[in-house]
Amino acid sequence: MAKIVPQNYPRIGDLKSRSYGYLDDSALVPHIYKIPVNELKSLISTAIINANKKSSRKILSIPANASQDEVNFIIRREGKKLFDYFKKYVGDPAATAHQLYGKHYVDVGKEQFRNRTLQKERMNSGWRYQFLALTGAQKSKRFISVSDIGAAEGDFNAVISFIDVNKQPLSLYVSVKNRSNTMGGQDWPKAISALEAYAISDKNRTGPYCCIFGIAMDRGTRYIKVEKRTGRPHSFNTEVWLSDFFWPFFVNYGYEEIMQAVLGVLMEEYSPEGLSSQVEIPEELLEVFGEYCKKAKLIDENGYFHNPLRLVNFFCQK
Repeated sequence: MAKIVPQNYPRIGDLKSRSYGYLDDSALVPHIYKIPVNELKSLISTAIINANKKSSRKILSIPANASQDEVNFIIRREGKKLFDYFKKYVGDPAATAHQLYGKHYVDVGKEQFRNRTLQKERMNSGWRYQFLALTGAQKSKRFISVSDIGAAEGDFNAVISFIDVNKQPLSLYVSVKNRSNTMGGQDWPKAISALEAYAISDKNRTGPYCCIFGIAMDRGTRYIKVEKRTGRPHSFNTEVWLSDFFWPFFVNYGYEEIMQAVLGVLMEEYSPEGLSSQVEIPEELLEVFGEYCKKAKLIDENGYFHNPLRLVNFFCQK
């Protein structure tokens, strides 16, 4: 990798400032446009849908370039795993049999799938705000260009002009995280190095670069990650932007405004019961779950759990 040197972009020069050495954002062209609320809500709705699709694929470990045959194989495998989970992690066999009586296997399969993937909610939420930050920046009219990086190290690239037209535009390489603790302390140096390596190797970049870790939901402005032992920054070109700085910079909406808008879309388009895991569950996977339930004689010809005693026997078997 090329040698990392401090990038030549305007920095805050006040030695008394807590932001000394940070990017001087006052040197960048400001926002001159506000995305209409209705359009923002449309972006949020699309971001939720895209995050759900990506979560479903990721949870099932389906590679992006998988063929249809490979997808079918993985879905059948995961359908069987869901059935195994259904039996293995039952809490109270008697109470569960009572609760399942009269329910359709599709509804039970969805509930079991969500139980398995509840820990993935943060991942789903992270992608939601990644998509929203990307499309919000694109629609803000502040940037020369905004594009999806399509790399594991980062989420999008935004190119912005300086007020001084004689300066080459600044390229921002942005990785969006839900919260600062999404990564452990030992993971930050590696993530910072990987994102900056991507910036350095970008052949389309002409001017200086700045790497940004955008934190969607932690309150605050910004800081630079430093080594605990020496106090030296891991990179002079990488900053962590918290929600009170991140959202206004890219989307021209405050953090609380963004959360209120997301809440509005969720209340309009999703039932509270669907929020525990907003992940699209492939119908084919649920059909496989149903096949195994039928083989075990747990459901009737219409797909309903019809025999509580049979369920208790099933759950109690080794």
